[in-house]
Amino acid sequence: MTEIDPQQRAERVATRMLRDDAYSRWLGVEILEIAPARAVLRMTIRPEMCNGFGVCHGGVSFGLADTAFAFACNTQGNLAVSIENSMTYPAAIRPGEVVTATATESARSNRILYYNVHVTKADGTVVGLFRGTAYRTEKPHQI
Repeated sequence: MTEIDPQQRAERVATRMLRDDAYSRWLGVEILEIAPARAVLRMTIRPEMCNGFGVCHGGVSFGLADTAFAFACNTQGNLAVSIENSMTYPAAIRPGEVVTATATESARSNRILYYNVHVTKADGTVVGLFRGTAYRTEKPHQI
């Protein structure tokens, strides 16, 4: 089997993951950048994504961050699954605002991957700080 370029593999994995992820497509997630161990995704907050206070429901912004985390930690060839994650919400997001999630690897061991995801508004305001831990399996992605 021919070895493929790491960047090409990352792009193929992310494209397939988004194609097969109905929730992320419902969110309106767009891929802005994919590279090994990195993902940058964007979405626009719609009124139906808001809670009773008229601001983005925490689960929606968590979903965007979790998707960026999943894409980033799966870009290196083997299937990786989340084993723990958390998110802090420093500022509210309003309907119509565009938010971007940037996921980057902060550390790794043989099987455990650690990621940080910053969710920001278009003006750079940080609206979410996500930390994720994933287990990297021995199963390669079929691309």
